[in-house]
Amino acid sequence: MRVLTFSSLFPNAVDPAQGIFVYRRASSMAGIPGVEIETIAPVPFAPDWIKTPRWSRFAAVPGIESIGRLRVHHPRYPLLPKISMPLHGLLMFLGAQKLARRLHAQKPFDCIDAHYVYPDGFAAVLLGKLLRIPVAVWALGTDINVFPLFPTIRPLVRWTLNNADGIIAVSAALKSSMVGLGAPENKIQFIGNGVDTELFRMGNRLEARRALGLPEDGKIMVSVATLREAKGHQHVIAALSKIAPKYPELRLYLVGEGSYRPQIEQLVQKLSLQDRVFLAGGRNNNEIPLWFNAADVSILASSREGWPNVILESLACGTPVIGTPVGQIPEILASGDLGVITEQNPEALASAIETALGREWNRTKLMGFAHSRPWKRVALESEQYLGRIVGSHFRDKNQAMTA
Repeated sequence: MRVLTFSSLFPNAVDPAQGIFVYRRASSMAGIPGVEIETIAPVPFAPDWIKTPRWSRFAAVPGIESIGRLRVHHPRYPLLPKISMPLHGLLMFLGAQKLARRLHAQKPFDCIDAHYVYPDGFAAVLLGKLLRIPVAVWALGTDINVFPLFPTIRPLVRWTLNNADGIIAVSAALKSSMVGLGAPENKIQFIGNGVDTELFRMGNRLEARRALGLPEDGKIMVSVATLREAKGHQHVIAALSKIAPKYPELRLYLVGEGSYRPQIEQLVQKLSLQDRVFLAGGRNNNEIPLWFNAADVSILASSREGWPNVILESLACGTPVIGTPVGQIPEILASGDLGVITEQNPEALASAIETALGREWNRTKLMGFAHSRPWKRVALESEQYLGRIVGSHFRDKNQAMTA
């Protein structure tokens, strides 16, 4: 089976951590005998006269590159941020269609595996109609939790869901939301994310702290997440301020970068927690296991999620997780032996932190649970689902021709 993986949420030479979970899934599928993956990861066109850092990064992305075992193409498409959002999917399709047709002519694809319902999935469905091949669309979180709230985007999301040949949800909550948007329930398959069991493994806590230059004593919490309001860092910081006198050596490290950083810095100063809360910035994916191994507990206080990879990655390093009851988090942390589920407010989080710090965790058991879902398993589930879609599509096509 020859598969075209289509997603703008994909690593590149400039941003190797972007969409790393999409890469892990595609790369693992490429390791299945009989499966061949070609990847198109569109990038906005960035004229030379735009000198902002973000657009300069777009311009530096190569047209084609090799990432691991995958060949990745980066066609350009026009985009005006915010203004052209309703046209985003169409513009992405127009920018990628010539390349997709050429690759299909060289060696035909059996299907398209698209990640993110809008704009990527919308563009992929148009490509599928152009190439006359089936399309499966992955719903990941924001594409279903947020985008349908915009009146101009909601019809495009619904069109994508109803015109895709298959839909994959990474959480039961996302599946329910898509049914609410009018997607046929029998078209939706639940396939959760996985974990890189070679990279995320339990290590020595003291050695990890030394490697990162962290204090060797005292309790450490870590939150690996983009600095966005929805990730709830502000509530975690407020919770820490409540229990700080009781835990004088407790420190919180925020690993990630984002637009909400100024607000977080202001809150840290307001609460006089400069010596307790540290913004570590964005880090290479290969360094993340050190942060999880260095921590006594990791925390993700989001207001919305799909299947957050950091949950399994933390557990794979033997570190318990404090999470909020959103997306797939309650299902992952269903056992109280893996972490603590709490509401997204300072009081509840403060109580959860005290609970997590006050008990002994079986790190080996945590790692064993996470390692039961490696990316290879996810890849096999994905390959089987895509195979069913391909088989159904061409059976229907043959029946239509003989009717």
